[in-house]
Amino acid sequence: MASHSQIVGGSTAKRVMNCPGSVALCAKMPPQPSSKYADEGTLLHNIIAEVLEHDKKPTDFLGTTYESITFTKALLEDKLYPALDLLNQVDPDCQMDIAVETRVGFGDFLSDVFGSTDLLGRIGKRAIVLDWKFGDGVAVEAEENPQLMFYAAAAMRTPEVQWVFEDCDEIECIIVQPPEIKRWTTTPERIKKFEQELKMAVKLSQAKDAPLKVGDHCRWCSAKPTCPLMTGAVDRALALAVKDIDVNQISDYLNKADMLEQWVTDLRALTHTMLDAGAVVPGWKLVAKRATRQWVDEDQALVAMMNEGIPEEELMVSKVISPAQAEKVLKKHGKPLPADQVVAVSSGSTLAPESDPRPAVLQLGKQLSAAFSKLQ
Repeated sequence: MASHSQIVGGSTAKRVMNCPGSVALCAKMPPQPSSKYADEGTLLHNIIAEVLEHDKKPTDFLGTTYESITFTKALLEDKLYPALDLLNQVDPDCQMDIAVETRVGFGDFLSDVFGSTDLLGRIGKRAIVLDWKFGDGVAVEAEENPQLMFYAAAAMRTPEVQWVFEDCDEIECIIVQPPEIKRWTTTPERIKKFEQELKMAVKLSQAKDAPLKVGDHCRWCSAKPTCPLMTGAVDRALALAVKDIDVNQISDYLNKADMLEQWVTDLRALTHTMLDAGAVVPGWKLVAKRATRQWVDEDQALVAMMNEGIPEEELMVSKVISPAQAEKVLKKHGKPLPADQVVAVSSGSTLAPESDPRPAVLQLGKQLSAAFSKLQ
């Protein structure tokens, strides 16, 4: 079962409310690959949920893995312990009743719109909506945070957790992003107003001419490479001659530089993904990255060079030195590199224009899989 709506969820609420047209554009984009930073965040979210819900010790999870990320002592001390310490600031007397990792939705009010909360809590007449942020890059603010207000509004309509908000006087929205905590207190009335604004944005997003708008909400939008406003902004920027740009225009472009640079990065990533999947992008291809030399068999290479009279200590670090390093050692002794022990291996593929002299990478595995699927 999906944890986030394809229309709008907590993490996309800001974008959809500012740019309803982005919903249709994002629906056409291929699935976004995960990253080590996202995987680390997922691992930490999973562990802290287990600690809070089942009263387990954080140290019990050392060595736990998610994808390629392992929960280490460094993550425990730098991320998890600080997050739990910050939670103690919210509930110093351990009075809070909590619900963790809860799927919340709007029911008939907004069909197919739902998300998953990190932590909901209740202390006295105060309802609490808390979100863990374990990334170091972008500082997240709590005040008027659309993600937290989305979760509050959805939770108020979710029977399993309505108890958090019954007869509450205030709702506190909290971002815990170690080593900081951001807190903002609002009212049930403000959340209801947000809910109406969200419903209007979702309704607009279903229209064929749903409005588009560029802003800081574009940062995490997967549709940047194909967005008409973004591509138009780039075209206009390229069309202006440097001599025609005054200082005010330069200042304006610098303010937009981060957005444009991220657009270019995402466009290249999208093109690479499409080509890697076997799609044809006119004028572009994938070529092998620069190949680096490595030993065919380290043990045999070591024996071959020692047979030439080279002392073992000059050839070993914690493992056999690389071919490039060995070549320098051998050169001092007037000996050639054993060519039959070396093979050049590319570290992967990279995007290049069709005019690049390097041959295109053959996607043999994907082509064979596609061919076999047609035979079945």
